[in-house]
Amino acid sequence: MDELVALIRHHDERYHTLDDPEIPDADFDALVVELRDLEAAHPGLVAADSPTHRVGSGASNTFAEVEHGIPMRSLDNAFDLDELRAWDERVGRRLGGAPSAWVCELKFDGLAVSIRYEDGRLVQAATRGDGRFGEDVTANVRTIGDVPHSLGPGAPAVLEVRGEVYMSKSAFDELNRVQEAAGGKAYVNPRNTAAGSLRQKSATVTATRDLSFWAYQVGEVVGGPELAGHHDTLAWLADLGLPVNDGVVRLTDFDEVVAHVGVVGAARHDLDYEIDGVVVKVDDLALQEALGSTARAPRWAIAYKLPPEERTTRLLGIDVSIGPGGQATPFARLEPVFVGGSTVAVATLHNADQVVRKDVRPGDVVVVRKAGDVIPEVVGPVLSERPDGLATWSFPTECPECGEALVRPEGEAATFCVNHACPRQVRGRIEHFASRGAMDIDGFGEQRVDLFVTEGLLLDVADVYSLDLDRVSGFEGFGEVSVRNLGEAIDRSRQRPLGRLLFGLRIPHVGTTVADQVASAFGHLDRLEAATVHDLEAVEGLGPVIAASVHGWLRDGGNRDVLARLRSAGLNLEAGGSQQTEQVLAGMSIVVTGTLAGMGRDEARAAIAALGGRSPGSVSAKTTAVVAGDGAGSKLARAEELGIPVLDEAAFGRLLATGELAGRPDLPG
Repeated sequence: MDELVALIRHHDERYHTLDDPEIPDADFDALVVELRDLEAAHPGLVAADSPTHRVGSGASNTFAEVEHGIPMRSLDNAFDLDELRAWDERVGRRLGGAPSAWVCELKFDGLAVSIRYEDGRLVQAATRGDGRFGEDVTANVRTIGDVPHSLGPGAPAVLEVRGEVYMSKSAFDELNRVQEAAGGKAYVNPRNTAAGSLRQKSATVTATRDLSFWAYQVGEVVGGPELAGHHDTLAWLADLGLPVNDGVVRLTDFDEVVAHVGVVGAARHDLDYEIDGVVVKVDDLALQEALGSTARAPRWAIAYKLPPEERTTRLLGIDVSIGPGGQATPFARLEPVFVGGSTVAVATLHNADQVVRKDVRPGDVVVVRKAGDVIPEVVGPVLSERPDGLATWSFPTECPECGEALVRPEGEAATFCVNHACPRQVRGRIEHFASRGAMDIDGFGEQRVDLFVTEGLLLDVADVYSLDLDRVSGFEGFGEVSVRNLGEAIDRSRQRPLGRLLFGLRIPHVGTTVADQVASAFGHLDRLEAATVHDLEAVEGLGPVIAASVHGWLRDGGNRDVLARLRSAGLNLEAGGSQQTEQVLAGMSIVVTGTLAGMGRDEARAAIAALGGRSPGSVSAKTTAVVAGDGAGSKLARAEELGIPVLDEAAFGRLLATGELAGRPDLPG
């Protein structure tokens, strides 16, 4: 797993820092998905700074940044029918009964995009990015023949449609034929080629790539019809002229859903486009709203991954990597093999028990597969091809980084280097602390951190703020200007908000989204340190596991010492000014629709969130109130149908000021 994380970081630097990517953006996204699914199977191996704690990849400097009004979340996965049925059971328990219908869609292998229409005209297209911010690819999307520049009659004032940009197999084959005829290098697979084509700097290049598009979801809608189900929504999109795949089916029995994924799996290779699974969604939109979402994915949908491809190759050796948290993880070095759309040279072996159970030995011919079509994994040896006398592999007893003993705690599958001062662990903690998503300290790249740790200047993250710059100035390559820049970067980082600090501290299970949620909920480190487990569990998006992790980390003696030294160093311990505001809208769900004279919808939603409320994109029985501006359409009608209070802009202003809904003393305020 650590090798995979390192690979993701390497490609992230190649793309964002060096502007010299080695792989297309879609390949990078696939690596992140690979890690997420591996962690789901082995939660004890999850690192606090794991790339899986974000939805996708961040926006680059190549394209303008676009903020998604409604986050573009990813999907949770099911890799077998038992996991699929388990998801259905969870949905039933949350709802108090099974949904009446499900919608099954093909899971396309392409790049997710959001396309915005205003008054029926295409005005913007953006990649998913990290779920909150994507890249403006409007000019490139306009070159895709499947994407209409204008919608048919009945188009709403605003329609944000979400879908997948892909390249058909036939278009891919033709592109490679032309490429090879011109003496160029053939492209690897349609998915990666589609992603790279969409993200070309020149739309003229994109136009030559014969890309296609399928619509499968809506985001923001203003003035559209009142729709009760997802299947009806897709039919409406098709009526407007948007391409909707004909493989969409609505089923009323979950046994039919299970049977359907088998049918899709048998026919996947007959399609002219690549798929890697089936997306199953609860059809009823009100039930979708009731189920809600986690920080990363909706609870009302799941992606069933089709069985993986398998190949054989030679196991060259087994090595152990040490993660920043001290975890010792075995991995296989392989003769490179092309499987599941990419070349694999390393694969996880998870832990010592897995190596023993699978009985894989250096020199074996092994079966390699990509679980979910993206995760490299060694399945086991081909015993008929095992050479005589091949020695078994034993887990090392000493850390390959520091030479201290490796320890396997009783009852755990993982093995650890328990030396907190292990250089690999120290380097990892500091590199993460200084990374862009955390404290964003320029000048703390891998090589410099390695130098500072090796020279004994840094033993933990708090040492960053007492770094001996005079001594640093004596190192080769550190002139007066670079040392001054380093000191200024350290000083600037003292003002980063609390959410960035919490993420930088590598608290287990706390990624950027959770860190921001925790910071927003408590506003200051003092209040967070005083919080109980119950207080933490009350934060939206935090479950008992994350709450217990944060609570326990904050009470560890060593961690308290680090926090005390960070306080002394003058770090900002506040989330931001808005976080200090009394949460007068806590527990309320307020939908904003139409055009407000005094503020934009995004501004209104931000104001609601700052006061502790929620502002979902649709109206349901759980909606507290609807703020209706000029041009309010279906959401207003839905609110009136359900008897939900409707506020004009003046009443909305009073609500923000007081937390009170006039005439409804029974509601929280």
